[in-house]
Amino acid sequence: MRRALVLVAATILIAATYVATSAERAEAAPGTSFTNPVVDVPNSADPTLVQHNGFYYYVATTWSSQVVMRKSPTIAGLNTAPEHVVVETGGDTMWAPHLEMIDGRWYLYYSVEQCCAARRTHVAQSAGSDPMGPYTELGILDLMPNDGWAIDAAPLHLNGNLYMTFSAFAAEDGLQSLYIAPMANPWTASGHGSRISAPTLSWERQDGAVNEGSFPLQRGGRTFLTYSASHCNGPNYKIGMLEYTGGDPLQMGSWHKFADPIFQRNDAAGVFGPGHHSFFTSPDGTETWIAYHANDSASDGCGTTRTTRVQKISWNADGTPNLGVPVSTGTVLQGPSGESGPAAQRIRNRHSGLCLDDYNFGTEPGAEARQWTCNGLPVQDWYLNDLGNGYVAISNIYSNLCLDDYNFGTEPGAEVRQWTCNGLDVQQWQVVDAGGGYVNLVNRHSGLCLDDYNFGTEPGAEVRQWTCLNNAAQQWQLV
Repeated sequence: MRRALVLVAATILIAATYVATSAERAEAAPGTSFTNPVVDVPNSADPTLVQHNGFYYYVATTWSSQVVMRKSPTIAGLNTAPEHVVVETGGDTMWAPHLEMIDGRWYLYYSVEQCCAARRTHVAQSAGSDPMGPYTELGILDLMPNDGWAIDAAPLHLNGNLYMTFSAFAAEDGLQSLYIAPMANPWTASGHGSRISAPTLSWERQDGAVNEGSFPLQRGGRTFLTYSASHCNGPNYKIGMLEYTGGDPLQMGSWHKFADPIFQRNDAAGVFGPGHHSFFTSPDGTETWIAYHANDSASDGCGTTRTTRVQKISWNADGTPNLGVPVSTGTVLQGPSGESGPAAQRIRNRHSGLCLDDYNFGTEPGAEARQWTCNGLPVQDWYLNDLGNGYVAISNIYSNLCLDDYNFGTEPGAEVRQWTCNGLDVQQWQVVDAGGGYVNLVNRHSGLCLDDYNFGTEPGAEVRQWTCLNNAAQQWQLV
């Protein structure tokens, strides 16, 4: 009964979503469907996401000395994309990396805390045009007097010049504020920063007065600078906006601050503290998207609970960006227009004729995977994401979890469940041709095959792992 009620509710929700977006889909071919978060804990706060030549490149805070990067042809694939170390910073901790191409090379700007010194912005340069590097560290940006604290750097191209926006504490009042500095080149500041925004409005001072995490957004000859406001330790971390109004960008008077936040908590959707963000374009260049971090609980704060989410933005009639409201993690979103990644697939068992299913619409680690009558709902949509090593990760579009050799079993009958995607051997599956349009799915850790356990044929039939026999119970059709 529970399964039937949930199925009806989900069908209504999905149908409503399809109706609401049908007009938009007619205008542009959507990408691969996904649900948030697109990158789960722990390396998932303060994200920068860029799209380049049909691939997405992702960096975020790692809580370690390393800068790591993910690459995927789809937003959905970021969840299981392997992490590659691109910079060893030599610091104690690395925060808020920003990735940007300038004059044909990629630059990584990141905050590093080293023993006995203030947290400051470092820069690394790619050897060529590949965002994955290799990178050479070029040192520390001299953004504030006396080697002062300076974080969350993001370049700004304006009036033919290069500037660096960042966050620092103002000597005159101690407020964490937004600054801008002139740049001689991408790795050298030609002067110290000047303040262009202080957290003076009430909504910028909840749980602590903060302006940080700036990111430029330019369109139609206008330059906006969005930023995070209030302290990340509470649920009211949010996004505000400045607009350049002309004149010297180094002067606060050249910037207009919007009176209200443009993106903030959505309690009804269970999204708290949405902030520290980046913008990117769809592969076909027709859409603008935001990547941001948020928490699932009002009691979460600045730590590793924050996960990366993405959604499309729009533009108001007056030319200002409209970020909308942060959507729930259960909302199925169509990917950016022009994605060329793999489509979702159903995984149908030859013996039972049933489809592999996120049973009872589970979304928490440990959620069951069973078989159910094939119905085309997102709980039966799976992505087989190529890991580049002869194996795939199998992730469910609805749960955003990966098919997992539960508890690292190695004996016939070992459980299969869903778990937070982590790239471990227990989540790596080899697709082996079984003939006749069917495949075996062999787990890398256990060496066992995904199996219609006890030859079940009724909805709810179990799946487990068993010694590979290539019988009908172990043959799966990818539809």
